[in-house]
Amino acid sequence: MMIVQLLLSFVASSLFGVIFNIPKRLLPHSGFVGMSGWAAYTFAVRSSVDSVIATFIAAFFVAFLSNAFARRYRAPATIFIVPGILPLVPGGTAFEAMRHVIMNDYNAAISLAAKAFMISGAIAMGLIFSEVVNQLVKRRP
Repeated sequence: MMIVQLLLSFVASSLFGVIFNIPKRLLPHSGFVGMSGWAAYTFAVRSSVDSVIATFIAAFFVAFLSNAFARRYRAPATIFIVPGILPLVPGGTAFEAMRHVIMNDYNAAISLAAKAFMISGAIAMGLIFSEVVNQLVKRRP
């Protein structure tokens, strides 16, 4: 089951890269970043880490790997970050929150919306924290 998830996250990230006109030679690399981020998230969740913290860890890893690929392939890190983050986006949770709103189950809706919001914030914080660490490493003498 894990191999199927990794394969699907690779394909989703690569195809999302096609939508954003990433150079064809870099599509497999952007897919690899997305797959690696999903693997980090899954590993963290299976290690009994909360999903918000697991998303932070995975987003940090995605940004770190994207910066490494950007240096290696002399390309903007955004080419790897945007498709790489895609598997971590809480679209299903947000959908479920809206579904509960429509069904007038506001308690469940608020809970799910808060979780989606926190996961989204964890993605942003993971990307920012990785960039800060990257800048600190670059400035070191």
